Amino acid sequence: MSSSLSSCICLSEVWDQFDNLEKHTQWGIEFVEKYTKFVKERSEIETNYAKQIRNLSKKYQPKKNPREEEESKYTFCRAFLTTLNELNDYAGQHEVIAENLTSQIITELSRYLQEIKTERKSHFHDGRKAQQHVESSWKQLESCKRRFERDCKEADRAQQYFEKMDADINVTKADVEKARQQAQMRHQMAGDSKSEYSSYLQKFNQEQNDHYYTIIPNIFQKLQDMEEKRIERIGVCMKTFADVDRQVLPIVGKCLDGMTKAAECIEPKTDSKQVVESYKSGFEPPGDVEFEDYGQAMKRTASDTSLSNSREAKERPTGKSKGKLWPFIKNKNKGSGPEDFSHLPPEQRRKKLQSKIDDLNKDIQKEMDQRDALTKMKDVYVKNPQMGDPASVDPRLSEIGQNIEKFQFEVQNCCTLSSFERKLCMFSQYIYCVCWPLSSPDGSYTEEQNSETQVKANTHPVPTSSTPEFDDEFDDEDTLPTIGTCKALYPFEGHNEGTICVTEGELLYVIEEDKGDGWTRVRRNEDEEGYVPTSYVEVFLETNAKGAMTYI
Repeated sequence: MSSSLSSCICLSEVWDQFDNLEKHTQWGIEFVEKYTKFVKERSEIETNYAKQIRNLSKKYQPKKNPREEEESKYTFCRAFLTTLNELNDYAGQHEVIAENLTSQIITELSRYLQEIKTERKSHFHDGRKAQQHVESSWKQLESCKRRFERDCKEADRAQQYFEKMDADINVTKADVEKARQQAQMRHQMAGDSKSEYSSYLQKFNQEQNDHYYTIIPNIFQKLQDMEEKRIERIGVCMKTFADVDRQVLPIVGKCLDGMTKAAECIEPKTDSKQVVESYKSGFEPPGDVEFEDYGQAMKRTASDTSLSNSREAKERPTGKSKGKLWPFIKNKNKGSGPEDFSHLPPEQRRKKLQSKIDDLNKDIQKEMDQRDALTKMKDVYVKNPQMGDPASVDPRLSEIGQNIEKFQFEVQNCCTLSSFERKLCMFSQYIYCVCWPLSSPDGSYTEEQNSETQVKANTHPVPTSSTPEFDDEFDDEDTLPTIGTCKALYPFEGHNEGTICVTEGELLYVIEEDKGDGWTRVRRNEDEEGYVPTSYVEVFLETNAKGAMTYI
């Protein structure tokens, strides 16, 4: 009740400010339009920002090329890729903000603006109509008042004229009677005007009272309700403006958490190991330079796996150099094409061949999927000839079959090359171990020892794709000494040739240390030995064991 009373008091105080209220309500509508424009521009900013963020993320996404695929092996590159993906999702949340601003605020305010304009126009139309009615009644009251005043003056003049005529002895009785009748008539008219004026005055006062205490207050009350709804609607929109941002904060937080988690997953040591794994060649480091007489040329220790020996093999025109096991130095004249990666060191060549095998297997799978789909289509055509000619599929099936045979042949060749490269690397390491004891006490080879080593290396059968088993190549060699022990951390099946099956927790003897290719040679007993992944075992080397070597 008190709020209603205070509202009425407030309205009674502005009963004469109709025009100012009209201006104020118009300003209120303009404010709504301004706020709508503000939200619209904010939505456009969010859309443009999201677009720029998406373009930025797309720009730095890795391309489909070998270099980018190589970089994906590193943890910091994968973390950056995760950051780009999370940034793309982050941009999507800004698009959500723009969409919600448009649907929940801009659209609603645009519709509300039309409604409030129509409502305001209706209220002020009623107010002007009531104002015009009061003004018209006031004019009629003034007209009645002026007529009553005029009739009263005419009646006074007629009465004075009658009294004058009645007092004049020279005037005839008929003139006096006429003057008296005229005075009575004017008094009658004045009486009628007075009654009309009194009646209209009472009516006007009633209408004026209704106007200022009923009609106008009701119109102002409607305007006040309209204004309060407008202000309330603006408040709701401002709250929604903040809520739209708040709603996406959890997802934005997850995006940022994803970036942080990706950054925390970066492992410098793992990336360093990956660098070694990617670029190691499988070569043995060159041996010590022997002491020669001043008159003789300097030479390096003769090691079949050393870079110096490879360089000498290239420079010497003798037949022995052609029988070297490791043609490491690039030969631009005799080098084959890049398809077999013969221009690469053995370890990198093996990895490239394995990568090519994986790609070829993917191509084979793709062709087989197409063949299965076409076979099903052909079966449908056979059962429903109206759908197509079954013979139209045969050329494509024949082409796919040829592609599969081609890819399978390439896979077979790559597998042969990869197996040969692995055997050759292992054989070279074995030769290095066998020839190591031939060195003199000062750590250098004599000329005779060097020649013996070269002859032994050249006369040893080089493994080829037709060699049955890698272990059979060393049956005639002396048994390698034990240089330590190891414990299997994980089970290893050992299906490939040259490897040995181990179980978790098993203890084995180490007879050859990892040369950088990721394999360690172990022995279970006198008859069972082979290679296991270095990462699958924990090695304990004997520092004073004969034949122990450390790969740097």
